[in-house]
Amino acid sequence: MSGGLRPLTGGPLPRAVRPLRRLIAGRADTRRRTAPGAGERAVPAGRRRALSAGLATATVLTTASALWLGFQVHEQRAAEQRRQDILAAARQSALNFTSLDYRRYDRDSGNVLKGATGDFKKQFAAQTKELTELVARNKSVSEGQVLEAGLVRSGARTARVLVVADSKVINTAVPKGEARTYRLQLDLVLEGGRWLTSDVEFVG
Repeated sequence: MSGGLRPLTGGPLPRAVRPLRRLIAGRADTRRRTAPGAGERAVPAGRRRALSAGLATATVLTTASALWLGFQVHEQRAAEQRRQDILAAARQSALNFTSLDYRRYDRDSGNVLKGATGDFKKQFAAQTKELTELVARNKSVSEGQVLEAGLVRSGARTARVLVVADSKVINTAVPKGEARTYRLQLDLVLEGGRWLTSDVEFVG
């Protein structure tokens, strides 16, 4: 037939639309290619093994780096937490030491002893009776306030902290009150998971 449409019964056109018919009908071309086509090359076995070994090495290195970084972050957080624990203990000890009320001195002196250890605790306890009589006789009241605290040095179980504290003191000599500033050097030791004061020294 010339000058008209060719029938869809043979020739190149039916072969061309055959995959399209399968796609429309929901069937894909299921023929398998058993060998690399034109322009494709098979990867040699040796090269595949080298690539696999390289990927394995890269994975090991990446994992090791992640573990090392995680360990460093953990160590930094632990060191910072330790520093904060030392400063908190020193602040509380300085506050207890500069806060007293002759009407409740048993409680106040007890707070000092709770955060103390070693020779400092022994000496303070030995002077408690004398101090109780002294603050009662002078009607002493002191309200302490910690202004600053800085870590001077620290070891595995010891630390030294400098603390600046203010205190408003009222007693029979200054009934209207008097502001005082203290600079304290506190030595601390780690005992039973707590940082306790082993020595207190006024440095200014």
